[in-house]
Amino acid sequence: MMDRIYYYFIRIVAVVLAIFFLIPVVWMLALSFTPEGENVFGNGFHLSFANYEKVLSQAPIFGWMGNSLMVSVITTALVLILSSMAAYAFSRITFPGSKFMFLLFLSGLMIPAEATLIPLYLFMRDLGLLGTRTSLILPAVAGPMGIFILKQFFDGLPKDLEEAARIDGAGFFKVWYSIFLPLSRPALAALGIFSFIGAWNDYVWPLISISDKAYMTITLGLPMFQSSYVQQYALPMTANALAAIPVLIVFLIFQKQIIKGIAFTGGKEL
Repeated sequence: MMDRIYYYFIRIVAVVLAIFFLIPVVWMLALSFTPEGENVFGNGFHLSFANYEKVLSQAPIFGWMGNSLMVSVITTALVLILSSMAAYAFSRITFPGSKFMFLLFLSGLMIPAEATLIPLYLFMRDLGLLGTRTSLILPAVAGPMGIFILKQFFDGLPKDLEEAARIDGAGFFKVWYSIFLPLSRPALAALGIFSFIGAWNDYVWPLISISDKAYMTITLGLPMFQSSYVQQYALPMTANALAAIPVLIVFLIFQKQIIKGIAFTGGKEL
């Protein structure tokens, strides 16, 4: 009896929370389809695309989204490749100082990102990369979280397959590419999704490193656009609705992998 009550209680709470979190999204969409100056539900809801036409004509939304998409895709690909290679080295290759180096990588998790902004800015300036898309990609590639997640996953993989491949003459690279990557698809998918969303939503570092409007990402373009419409609500909400489309698509397509990733990073088995 108590199990049944607990079952329904959890579902009711989940539905209430889902409705609570969906209200701002529904309000944003409703306001984006309402002409400026009209009440959303005052005289009945009238569907209008006038706000979308104004936003697309007054702001390069798709250009900003294209920059964000390019940076996010390249960042995600590099994070998956480099993090998996480093995680494989720490998990399966024994070399002097490996444990100390891994702990050194993990210590980077204790350093807030804000503390690295000035050194990172000076470093990119000295390399001549400041103000380019490369300056947006490289800092996000060097995160230790991906190495930690994948190493924990690699540690749980059986060594029999690796030993069999070694007997057949496979080297480190072939073992990593042909055995570890296919077996770690769930962890790679979760890491890829989190990396993509993190790169897409990044605001502080692009604000510091980018000054050319041609390289602006969506997180920089939206505040600049909204500052021109402080007393209006419909156009900024319309721009936000357009900017949210790619992230919503990623979530709808990969929602199972996101849930698995949250469970995995929480210490549970995929």
